[in-house]
Amino acid sequence: MNIVVLCKQVPDTESRIKLSGDGTDFDMEGIKWILNPYDEFAVEEALVKKEAGQAEKVTVVGLGPDRIVEALRTALAMGADAAVHVKTAEGYIDSLATAKDLAAAIKELDCDLLLAGCRAIDDDMFAVPSMVAELLGVPQINVCGKIEVGDGKVTAHREIEGGAKQVMEAALPAVVTATKGLNEPRYASLPGIMKAKRKPVDVKEAGATQNKAKGTSVSLPEERKAGKVFEGVEHVAEVVRLLREEAKVI
Repeated sequence: MNIVVLCKQVPDTESRIKLSGDGTDFDMEGIKWILNPYDEFAVEEALVKKEAGQAEKVTVVGLGPDRIVEALRTALAMGADAAVHVKTAEGYIDSLATAKDLAAAIKELDCDLLLAGCRAIDDDMFAVPSMVAELLGVPQINVCGKIEVGDGKVTAHREIEGGAKQVMEAALPAVVTATKGLNEPRYASLPGIMKAKRKPVDVKEAGATQNKAKGTSVSLPEERKAGKVFEGVEHVAEVVRLLREEAKVI
């Protein structure tokens, strides 16, 4: 079995986000980029399956400009065998265009199981893996906390609303997305980092797919207002009034 893992490069959560001058996008200057944490769960799961003798090869695939190779190298340093970079220019690419280019690249690979993070921490769309599955014409199981493979099928455990658990099966090939709790991603070792520099990254140019959606504006959350401090029981009535009329929490 060969496993392919979708990898996205996202801004580090500690990066200070600023808006562009026209307010239609984010200013990428000075951003620290990392491998999407949910995709790390998917990479780790693929490596665990390979170490257990359930897979022969793990290939990571990412779409984006030249800088995304750094994220692919992170996955290679963790232990992935090969990488495919679907190269694009800088700039926004909508979910459907992204999925079409990724699906085209995956069709050229021998893929029995496609893993991905259930979400990206930048746009939080939950969209691309499902679109890729539809474009490839294969089943999909999303937001999984446990993944088992065997006998030509994948069995995935999902936690759904209200704390209930759902177990689903699908014939391979299939797309399965990972969530927190699936595993604990390993840190790349120094030997792994050195080996990653020598592992192949196959570069493919993205197609001429046009965006069907575009962002018109972005905005940051309003700054939190300073809190009010009251001391003494004589202020209880005033506090209750403010909680009801201003904070509107009671």
